[in-house]
Amino acid sequence: MTDCVVIVPMLGRAHLMDRLRISLATSTERARILWVVTSGDFDVLDELHGDDHVITPPRARGDYAHKINAGVDASDEPLIFTGAIDLRFIPGWLEAAERLLSDQVRVVGTNDLTNERTAHDHSTHTLVARDYVQRGLIDGRPGLLCEDYIHEYVDDELVGTAKKRGAYAHADDSIVEHLHPMAEKAEWDETYLRMRTRMRADRGLFNRRRALWT
Repeated sequence: MTDCVVIVPMLGRAHLMDRLRISLATSTERARILWVVTSGDFDVLDELHGDDHVITPPRARGDYAHKINAGVDASDEPLIFTGAIDLRFIPGWLEAAERLLSDQVRVVGTNDLTNERTAHDHSTHTLVARDYVQRGLIDGRPGLLCEDYIHEYVDDELVGTAKKRGAYAHADDSIVEHLHPMAEKAEWDETYLRMRTRMRADRGLFNRRRALWT
């Protein structure tokens, strides 16, 4: 029986789905993947093979955050992990993060071995206790992630908000490796290349909103 749902927003990259399935299955028996797929992403839809999934309409803005939020709404496990297709789960990651949960701490960051900040106090992919979702965004709107961003800085707001609430801890020994080209762990494809444009577009929004939690 699983008690953790790993929500994986998909945008192409169907060829990586088996790699993620194997990585998660060999790291823990307690978690399952919930794929969140854009309607019309036929290569991904063809690779589902009956797996649990949610289908969402295409969005120009907020696609990642919207898919995570949709996955939260479509699942009921007490633990939620904000996943991605380009991850490698190291055995023990879930237990290491779970150990830091408490009555106060409901959001735990993991170490992705790629972004130096995730070895200390930031998290790109994060374990969240389901009851924390009820607290909503820091501006009072519902949801776990803010859908105003195109893609970047969503994790910064999640972590910043949890820190402001005293609900965050960081598990340096919870390793979920981010296989990203910034660390030469993947090739730069079309989706990764759009990151630079998204970063510029989202930075202004992040700078305006960060006063809410700093």
